[in-house]
Amino acid sequence: MIDCGEGTQLQLRRSHVSFTRIQAVFISHLHGDHCFGLIGMISTFGMLGRTATLHVYAPKEFEMMLDEQMKLFCNGLDYKVEFHAIDTTKKQVIFEDRSLFVETIPLEHRVPCCGFLFREKPTLPHIRRQMIDYYQIPISHIMRIKQGEDWVTEDGEVIPNSRLVSPADPARCYAYCSDTRYMPQLHKMIDGVNLLYHESTYDTSCESRAKLYYHSTGEQAATVARDAHAGQLLLGHFSARYENETGILQEAKAIFPNTSLANENMTVDVK
Repeated sequence: MIDCGEGTQLQLRRSHVSFTRIQAVFISHLHGDHCFGLIGMISTFGMLGRTATLHVYAPKEFEMMLDEQMKLFCNGLDYKVEFHAIDTTKKQVIFEDRSLFVETIPLEHRVPCCGFLFREKPTLPHIRRQMIDYYQIPISHIMRIKQGEDWVTEDGEVIPNSRLVSPADPARCYAYCSDTRYMPQLHKMIDGVNLLYHESTYDTSCESRAKLYYHSTGEQAATVARDAHAGQLLLGHFSARYENETGILQEAKAIFPNTSLANENMTVDVK
């Protein structure tokens, strides 16, 4: 999970996301709309009988606050909440499992803030099922073929690996750029991402206000996406001054056509 504002539990239920699936929470910065929901969610996890460790990655300033909240509201949990301090000034890998890496993206906001880059690890090629059946290759050899081995038949014929497999799916990459003012060099840290989420609080008429409060316009977000050669751009974090965000979207699409507005319970295919 990335950030955890008020209403997170409600949205999880609306989205039919099982609470037990959440193993880690990444907090971009210490403004309430990004972290006020965390302690309530931790408490609910306890009441639901959670036993697996929950990992929280957040700016180091959050650790003391979280500890105090845990002492007040979450004594006696049957699971561990493990805090991992983030240095928001550095681009570094903070998480790794079998399928992906998570890196920090230093951003410029009124408080220490970073985004997150989720980079999928390369996968193995796909087995061509018809070839496996034709040559009656046993299941015990499938992984070795995926790793590059050829197959030798009982008659001594060598079947090249390239005939047995099809290329692996390209590894995907998603960049989440939370609250930040426009950073002309940001694209270099996220070059080639399949999907970029970038805050777009204002339209161009409020560009000076965006700079003052360390936020971005939709046009600026689109510039980052274009320069990063991103596949898709998703805009969010809109100012409440707008009854709808059509103007922000149109300004962004003029620079980067494959742009969409984020919305509640929206599902986006990262490809």
